[in-house]
Amino acid sequence: MAFTAKDVAQLREKTGCGMMDCKKALTESNGDMDAAIDFLREKGLAAAAKKSGRIAAEGIAYAAANEAGNVGVVIEVNAETDFVAKNDEFINFVKTCAQTVIDQNPADVDALLACKAAGFEQTIAEILQEKILTIGENIKVRRFVRNEGAVITYIHGGGRIGVMVNFDITSAISEKPAFVEYAKNIAMQVAAIVPNYVDESEVPASVVEHERKILTEQVVDSGKPANVAEKIVEGRLKKFFKEICLVDQPYVKDGDLTVQQYTDATAKELGGTIKIKSFVRFEKGEGIEKREDNFADEVANMVK
Repeated sequence: MAFTAKDVAQLREKTGCGMMDCKKALTESNGDMDAAIDFLREKGLAAAAKKSGRIAAEGIAYAAANEAGNVGVVIEVNAETDFVAKNDEFINFVKTCAQTVIDQNPADVDALLACKAAGFEQTIAEILQEKILTIGENIKVRRFVRNEGAVITYIHGGGRIGVMVNFDITSAISEKPAFVEYAKNIAMQVAAIVPNYVDESEVPASVVEHERKILTEQVVDSGKPANVAEKIVEGRLKKFFKEICLVDQPYVKDGDLTVQQYTDATAKELGGTIKIKSFVRFEKGEGIEKREDNFADEVANMVK
């Protein structure tokens, strides 16, 4: 399978490895990107591959909940430049989109565009077209997630990251200041540490087996005997879970506690029960690749 300069650049972005290492990995894997990532990791040249992809588009990742705190939304609306993200007209449009999702529960972006906008006679699509004309940039409602239940939302970096966390709790504690503070802290944890799953039970077996294979290759290549290698791999798998599972991560404000221990302590203090049910984390431009013409030219000669 052939590969291009763009593939080398993409592998470099995903792994942080040098261009020559990336070219070699793609050569060894016949251009297969996932196999090339595994090759680099097995050789100890790359950490776990980033799943987010390249951050390139501008706009806002926004999150909000209704006044009762039982319906929340996280939404991303993109524009061409960061100047637009600071424009009040654009920001108000994003807020209108979020409120419309909360009120009307559309099934997807197309359904949202067809909705009558909250507080307006026009549809979201009609207002969107007006904003494109008046602001002078292409604007796109990219994605959203709506949850019901005990939700908390958090916006980081002026709209760079939007987070929503959903909890199963004893209803009596939902409005207590200590719970609200706890919930905000969990949302901040999700924004800062970027977990992939709530707990180990959510991690697909295929992901675990894939990681076990990578770790096994690393240990075997280091020359460890087979009877020792298995124990080392299992130990490293536990570390892997601590990195990707929210409840197993060290709590960002107190590294002596895990998130689960912090959760249990808060529940005990409030005299109720708390379980982190789910979370959503949107990062502005996540996975949208921006043109990098100069860098592509730089790499092109290496691939030829």
